[in-house]
Amino acid sequence: MDRIVFRRLRQALTRFAAREDGSVVAEGVIVLPLLIWAFIGLFVYWDAFREMNTVQKAGYTLSDVLSRQQTGVTNAYVVGMQDLFDYLVGDDSENSIRVTSVTRNGTNDKFEVHWSRTTNSERMPALTTTKLQDYIAQIPSMADNDYAVIVEVNVPYTPAFDVGLGDRVFTEFIVTRPRFLHCVPMDNVPCPVS
Repeated sequence: MDRIVFRRLRQALTRFAAREDGSVVAEGVIVLPLLIWAFIGLFVYWDAFREMNTVQKAGYTLSDVLSRQQTGVTNAYVVGMQDLFDYLVGDDSENSIRVTSVTRNGTNDKFEVHWSRTTNSERMPALTTTKLQDYIAQIPSMADNDYAVIVEVNVPYTPAFDVGLGDRVFTEFIVTRPRFLHCVPMDNVPCPVS
């Protein structure tokens, strides 16, 4: 009995697969909207990942430039970094950056802010030692009295089409050790003598 059922089912499927009649217009009307929806969805997700990748690369570029700084950083320098970031990202709508020099205090084993500057104090206020404690998990281990530069970037993103990926903000938190100096000085906050 089972053999007969399976044989008839196999014959029916074979006949169905061999048929070549049908309406191209009807099939096109059914499939075309699905193809368009899939194309738009792939475009939006591809664009979001492209933007996220660009933000990450631009943030690491700023961090690398700042870590190589051998003279005091000024507010104008930070504004110039914002201009460079906007150029690298290709959009300057509401991007913001915050650069902070931090140290690990050897006496109380606590991270402290040496100096902090931001280009948008409403979206990203300057970092304080108290607020820095919220980011401890993101800062790698450091030796006592060692310094690091933190570059944070925020870039709002709005997808071109609504396919389930809502508005979001791409953020990067990049910690880099100064390359040529013990610490990166700010114009009015010198580095302590080590």
